[in-house]
Amino acid sequence: MKTKHWIVFIALGIIWSSSFLWIKIGVQEVGPMALVAFRMLFGVITAVAIALYQKDVWPRDWKTWGIYAILGPTSLAIPIFLISWGEQSIDSAVAAILNATVPLFTLIIAHFYLHDDKMTLQKVIGLLVGFVGIIILLSEDLFASQHVSVLGQAAVILASLFYAGSAVYARKVTQHVKGAVRAAAPLLTATLFMWMIGPVAEVPFKIPALPITWIAALWLGILGSGIAMALNYYLLHEIGPTRTTMVTYTFPPGGVILGVIFLNEKLSWQLFAGGALIIASLAVVNWKTKQS
Repeated sequence: MKTKHWIVFIALGIIWSSSFLWIKIGVQEVGPMALVAFRMLFGVITAVAIALYQKDVWPRDWKTWGIYAILGPTSLAIPIFLISWGEQSIDSAVAAILNATVPLFTLIIAHFYLHDDKMTLQKVIGLLVGFVGIIILLSEDLFASQHVSVLGQAAVILASLFYAGSAVYARKVTQHVKGAVRAAAPLLTATLFMWMIGPVAEVPFKIPALPITWIAALWLGILGSGIAMALNYYLLHEIGPTRTTMVTYTFPPGGVILGVIFLNEKLSWQLFAGGALIIASLAVVNWKTKQS
């Protein structure tokens, strides 16, 4: 990856690292569908504002909007709801580890559907090294976990499959769309989807009352969806879905570092050992050989 790609990758990792925390805060008051609905709403407002500011060209054909009618729910609304629902019954450390299966699923799917993102021994080793690093990093919280809901874990794994499949699909069929519209269009269809389904499927569909819940929804929407999706789609078309989805490997160390800085949590050997393996995995997967 080039320097500009690393900058966007790191920025995306920083933004998304706090998502599990804010989701956990948000679902304390409102249901997962309500939280996702407000997140999508604030996200699409942000992304559309960016696209309008940049004077990006919006698609005018039904075929492209049909693509985004699929991508909105499958890449945003459904997986984010599944993770939010799952975090009601499992700890965030477990959710983070299960979510880190995204690049592993992506590697397999991309191998069969994309000509420029094939499975190689180098990628497999790199991804497995990073996954081991995440398990080590979160091992203390994992073994201390009191929430081991099978359904909650299954929901996060299913979300990972949605993320992986939609990342490959987006890379394959949205090459012709440029700028922030790439992020705004799926956010628009995801917002419509959640506001049509949410109030019917989730009863009661609660409006946030607590300031902290509004902060969580705004953070998740503006940063975690609007800005983050623009960065995510940029990387998808620049470096491919396998490398892009490796950003999920940065979530656990990012969360631990945030805990050290803001919650006065202690540094542990797991942070250094796991972090080193995660950094090594990124280096291995992105290492350019003479053949490549």
